Amino acid sequence: MIDSHTKQSKRKQWLWISVLFNVGLLGFFKYYNFFVDSWIDMFSMFGYQIKSTWTLNVILPVGISFYTFQTMSYSFDIYYNKLKPTKDFLSFAAFVSFFPQLVAGPIERASNLLSQITNKREFSYDQSVSGLKLILWGLFKKVVIADALAPIVDDIFANYTSYPASTLILGVTLFSFQVYGDFSGYSDIAIGTAKLFGIELKSNFKFPNFSRNVAEYWQRWHVSLSTWFRHYVYIPLGGSRVSKLKSVRNIIIIFLVSGFWHGANWTFIFWGAFHALAFIPVFLMGRNTMYKNSVVGENTFFPSLVEIGQVLLTFSIVTFSRIFFRSESITDAFAFIKRILSNFTYEVYNHPMGYRMIDYYILIALFVLYEYRIRKDERSPFKFKSKIVRFIVYTVVILGMLLFYDSNIDRSFIYFQF
Repeated sequence: MIDSHTKQSKRKQWLWISVLFNVGLLGFFKYYNFFVDSWIDMFSMFGYQIKSTWTLNVILPVGISFYTFQTMSYSFDIYYNKLKPTKDFLSFAAFVSFFPQLVAGPIERASNLLSQITNKREFSYDQSVSGLKLILWGLFKKVVIADALAPIVDDIFANYTSYPASTLILGVTLFSFQVYGDFSGYSDIAIGTAKLFGIELKSNFKFPNFSRNVAEYWQRWHVSLSTWFRHYVYIPLGGSRVSKLKSVRNIIIIFLVSGFWHGANWTFIFWGAFHALAFIPVFLMGRNTMYKNSVVGENTFFPSLVEIGQVLLTFSIVTFSRIFFRSESITDAFAFIKRILSNFTYEVYNHPMGYRMIDYYILIALFVLYEYRIRKDERSPFKFKSKIVRFIVYTVVILGMLLFYDSNIDRSFIYFQF
């Protein structure tokens, strides 16, 4: 219907119908109870007690945030004349429910994925080998990094009231590596699996831990979501073409919506607001695009001291924000922060399962060094000229998965809840 009209008002009318229908489904399943509970809490502050009989016991469809946005991209791309509507329902259904990235992304735009599904594909040996390498690297990040750190992070956040500041800082720092290994690992597996079907998905992570400011971090972390918001929300609002004040308003809207997209909890809204406050100074100084086409240590083997400082500062800011992301409630998040500030003591932390913590510290250090080595190409984790070096790396990766695999650990992906 959008494509069939030439009058802009009619096209926009049908676009809004599509958007409201998609957002309505997402709102019902994901946010209905949140708004009802918030409404009840607000009234209780003024002494009015309302029974929570309005809440619904509904099951949240896995990955609904991802494929809802993906479906909306189809309507947007048609509205902006970047795509013609398909008459092949099977191809459209395959685009919406393409299984490798269905439940946790990358969020694909219809102009990229749908066109590949409708076109004829042929088996490519090189493409398939590249896909298998990404799957292997993704499994390593999930099993050896994310899953190995999960018991430590869970223990510290569950018992934060009994641990000193040093342990809480350790917990949120390891959570940064856990969520990165978990989510980027899934993305690598999804992108690699898609390659086996002759489909090229967009990169979703570009080594965000080496970002030199918060703006660069968001150009490297969850890229598919960041670009979705930029193309379909930020630019239509005026982007940076409007006044500074309106641009700041647009930035705040983007980050608040991004936080709310992650979950129906005030913790995610505070997380989004925190990133907006961290991003705005970078934007006002005109430094939000200065690292867009470069990597840390661009032309040297070692980064400069300035770059190391920038990376550490950015990582610290992002890691601090994850206190809100990981906490069960906003009360827990502020209590966690308060304990860091009020109980700043050091204490040796012992693994909840009795394992040696030094092994995990060495693991993280080696992982960071290896990622720095491959930082210029996120799609080629094993790009070495020497076959002997490649064989050694493959062996270490596989042995690492065998050594760190623990059947007692919950292996679910963090972003499945979104």
